[in-house]
Amino acid sequence: MNRTENRRGPAGIYQRMIEILESGLPAAQLVVLRTEGSAPCPAGTRAIGIPDGRIEGSIGGGLVEVEALRRVPESVRSDRAMVFDFAMEGRDAEGEQPVCGGRMRVLVDPLAHRHEAAWREAADACRSRGRGVLLTAVRAEEKVLTHVRYVDAADLPAESGFPGCAAMAGALEAETALWIEEKPGGSPTAEASGVLVEPLAPPPQLLVVGGGHVGQAVAWQADRVGFEVTVLDDRPAFAQPTRFPDRIAVRCGGIAEGMNRYPMDDCTYVVIVTRGHRHDAEALASCLGRPSAYVGMISSRRKAAWMREEFIRSGRATAEQLDCVHAPIGLDIGAVTAPEIAASIVAELIAVRRGRLPRRPQPGRVPPER
Repeated sequence: MNRTENRRGPAGIYQRMIEILESGLPAAQLVVLRTEGSAPCPAGTRAIGIPDGRIEGSIGGGLVEVEALRRVPESVRSDRAMVFDFAMEGRDAEGEQPVCGGRMRVLVDPLAHRHEAAWREAADACRSRGRGVLLTAVRAEEKVLTHVRYVDAADLPAESGFPGCAAMAGALEAETALWIEEKPGGSPTAEASGVLVEPLAPPPQLLVVGGGHVGQAVAWQADRVGFEVTVLDDRPAFAQPTRFPDRIAVRCGGIAEGMNRYPMDDCTYVVIVTRGHRHDAEALASCLGRPSAYVGMISSRRKAAWMREEFIRSGRATAEQLDCVHAPIGLDIGAVTAPEIAASIVAELIAVRRGRLPRRPQPGRVPPER
């Protein structure tokens, strides 16, 4: 199997489906509709299957992808969608069957021009940091029928039909895809009919202040897990775009000036990893009192305590403002090397984003609901 990872940002998978459709290359979208128990990926995960066995993206790897790709040639040849359930309930650790115990329902659907407009809207929304939901309706009768449409967040209140405004708004707020079954009476395949509500929300923005070894590693790792990354450094040698993936924005300039020009909101994460405490203090002072989801600063406990005392003594910040700062930064995993330290920092960012660590409320501000 030839696997090609799609790394084009949030709009990538929808744009790629459009490109393949326009090229005339036979292909099918592979969509995880629902999962139960332990599964290798969540509902809403998408990939593109080519009849010759290639796959762009991934729906979890292993035998579930083998099974999906096995169905692609027939699905494309017949121009018919298919839905199958895959159980990972093997009982022999030495055997080939996965033993994690979960179940997945997967849609194999030939790329079709009737879905192109919805995919374009989804791709455009991702590129413009818009918010909305992509609805993939599946009706399993004599054959499997599919319909895809995009609904902008501003239009959700007007949605009164199935699956309803509340379900779509809930999926968007939680940033979690939701499979909602529709059970027409008497249908033996009723449980395979429903709508996948796929939330499209702009990725969280991460400002990495300091482009040294730790900052570089943080930027690379955070980019891989879905953050929209900007790196700021006042040293031209460390603010070289060639040191980072193309998707990462790199800015060279004064720390305070650069941070003051950077737009921050409740979805902004700030990681301060400059080359010294003076620059760290400058960066921290520039973001205190501004909206954010997370502010973290690299430091020892001694340095954090000293800087806290100095900020309060000088009137640069209140104790309540400093209580919002993660310092020392990162989860305590015993990290030593720059990549390990970056892993601990990015793990903390993920934990805050996914609600495993509470967002530290800012004085005078109500934290957004998750």
